[in-house]
Amino acid sequence: MTNFFKISAFLLSLSCLDLIGSEKDIILYGANDPQITAWQIVDDGVMGGLSKGNFKSDKKNGSLIFAGNLSLENNGGFSSIRSNSLLIDLSDFKGIRIKTRGDGRKYKIRLESDARYRLRTVSFQHEFTAAKGEWSEVFIPFDRLKASWRGLQLPKKKFNPKKIQKIGIIIADKKEGPFRMELDWIKASHKDTTKELTSVKRD
Repeated sequence: MTNFFKISAFLLSLSCLDLIGSEKDIILYGANDPQITAWQIVDDGVMGGLSKGNFKSDKKNGSLIFAGNLSLENNGGFSSIRSNSLLIDLSDFKGIRIKTRGDGRKYKIRLESDARYRLRTVSFQHEFTAAKGEWSEVFIPFDRLKASWRGLQLPKKKFNPKKIQKIGIIIADKKEGPFRMELDWIKASHKDTTKELTSVKRD
C-alpha cells in the first residue's frame, strides 16, 4: 500500500510538471512552424525620404538579415521590415522575446493591433539594442510598448494583444549610415523580465 501511494504521488508530480511545461513560448518567426511567413520593406520613401533597406535569408544559419542605409535627408530617417498580415491572439502572453545579432545600434520592435488614429493604423514600439557581433536575447513586455503614428506620440491609445495584425522591426536612431541586423527568432513569451539575457552562441 505504501508503494501504491508513492507511485501515485510520483505520477501526480509528473502531471504537474506537464502543466507547468505547457506554458511555453510560441514561435512567431523562426525555424519551426512560424506565424510570420513573409516580410516586406517599408522605408521613409513613403514620406519623401532616401533611406534604403533590404532583407535576405542567411543560407548558412537560417537567420534573417535586415540591412541597408539610413538617410536623414528630406526629413527622412527610418527603415523597417514588416510581416505579412496576421490575426493572432497573444492575450495569454506577457510580451515578445527576440534573438538578434547586429551592429550595436538601437532598433525597435514594432507591433500593430486594432488601434486606429484618423482611420490609420497605430504602431506600438519599444527600443532594444542589437548587440554588436554576438547573439543576444531581449524580452519586451506588452505594457512597455508606446503608441505612435508617423512619429506622433499617442499615449491614450491602448495596445490590444488579442488582435495582433503585424509584427516588425524598425531602425530610426537619427544616425546616418549603414546598418545591419540578423534576426534568429521572435517569440511570444510568458517570461516577465526586461533585462537582456547572457549572449547565446550558436553554430
